[in-house]
Amino acid sequence: MGLAVAVTDETFEQEVKKSSIPVLVDFWAEWCGPCKMISPVVEEIAGEFAGKLKVTKMDVDSNPKTPASFSIMSIPSLLVFKNGKVVDQIIGAVPKAQLVARLNKAIG
Repeated sequence: MGLAVAVTDETFEQEVKKSSIPVLVDFWAEWCGPCKMISPVVEEIAGEFAGKLKVTKMDVDSNPKTPASFSIMSIPSLLVFKNGKVVDQIIGAVPKAQLVARLNKAIG
């Protein structure tokens, strides 16, 4: 993993909900093909949005509690949090331009 921060069920509250800046959470799994397709895009965004957006990744197989609490049924699922609340959800491997546009809108 590069610039994106790995989060777990145990660290989610501190890293995501209590973050002073908006957070993108990439819910993924090792066996998921579309997750592997979008992963480099998520890493690019982590670099491009540094200081404005915290980018995190959560392995749904190792951390079942948090994805269940947000009713994550499909991966990759990208949730955008602002002030501890979900402000956007993107499901599937979407083009980078679409993801960037949604993030810009969500984080203001």
